[in-house]
Amino acid sequence: MIQGFTKIVEERIRRAQKKGDFENLEGAGKPLKLNDDHNSPEELRLAYKILKNADIIPPEIALKNEILCTEDLLQGMTDTAEKYRTLKKLNFMIMRLNDMRSGSIEFEVPQHYSDKLIDRLETSHSKRENNKTTEAISKINA
Repeated sequence: MIQGFTKIVEERIRRAQKKGDFENLEGAGKPLKLNDDHNSPEELRLAYKILKNADIIPPEIALKNEILCTEDLLQGMTDTAEKYRTLKKLNFMIMRLNDMRSGSIEFEVPQHYSDKLIDRLETSHSKRENNKTTEAISKINA
């Protein structure tokens, strides 16, 4: 029975080819865009496929997209107070995204204040060292 069905399908395809129904199709001659889901956990692939077919984005992806949009918005801001509020919101979203993931800390998205904080601590440390040196020199000279 399946062989008969296959023959019918193949015959209809041949007729459509002869009529030219497959010519000028959208994407003809271009590489296929295959969905690469090997990065998704195997137990979630079916659920993600169902969500995708229903045009629903998984929460992690929606949050990641929101983070990217907020980063773009932050680049164009000039008002310091507004930039600060947006940066706090961005760091909160990154914290939520990292909390959603159950993987290694190595794969977490870094928050945007860490570099500034490290610079501030290094600057503060070097100022304290300079002050100690200045005090020591003052005591020696006195």
